[in-house]
Amino acid sequence: MRPWMALLFALAALPAGAQAKDGRKVWKFDRLDRIGGLQTQVVGDPKVEKGPGGKVVIFDGVDDAIYLPRHPLAGAGQFTVEAVFRPDGGAFEQRWLHLASDNPANQTRLLFEIRVVGNSWYLDSFIKGKGYSQVLIDPAKLHPIGQWYHVAQTFDGTTYRSYVNGVLEGEAKVDGFTPQGPGNSSVGVRYNRVNFFHGAVRMARFTNHALAPSRFDLLP
Repeated sequence: MRPWMALLFALAALPAGAQAKDGRKVWKFDRLDRIGGLQTQVVGDPKVEKGPGGKVVIFDGVDDAIYLPRHPLAGAGQFTVEAVFRPDGGAFEQRWLHLASDNPANQTRLLFEIRVVGNSWYLDSFIKGKGYSQVLIDPAKLHPIGQWYHVAQTFDGTTYRSYVNGVLEGEAKVDGFTPQGPGNSSVGVRYNRVNFFHGAVRMARFTNHALAPSRFDLLP
């Protein structure tokens, strides 16, 4: 079994909102009213359906979204964000995970987007804050739609990296990074309710330090 598939099935056994011994937080998308121990705000009509290893949330790409009152990596000087998701095609630009601070003087954000080209997609990872802004995107690295993927982005205090199924997609040095402040998150849409996502989300995991790809498939 490939490491990213092991992650998908192994994490399914964790309770929603579980926190690992090393501080990792897990958001399990198996219900709509609460995710990661947080009460949600649901927009549109996302559905909970059966998926590999458990339930998943399905977004229609039109008006479905979930908002959560937490930025899970607020205060972290290093980080790893992992997620298991399935893109199902649709509009060219789709944002499906958006972490944002709520400080108007320092509006930081960390996000996952995809770009859809025919029956394929490519990853867009992005971080922005006061004094820094970095995108990781490579249109040549295409993946088929309609399949489950493990994606990740990491920052070790110096270098920002993105991965698909444990394989490096892009990296760049980031100068002037400061930890992002407390805030909120949106899933299935950009925070201001544009660029809706068409597909499914199974799991997200947040760690306050940079994990090596060999550790992406480890149980918390």
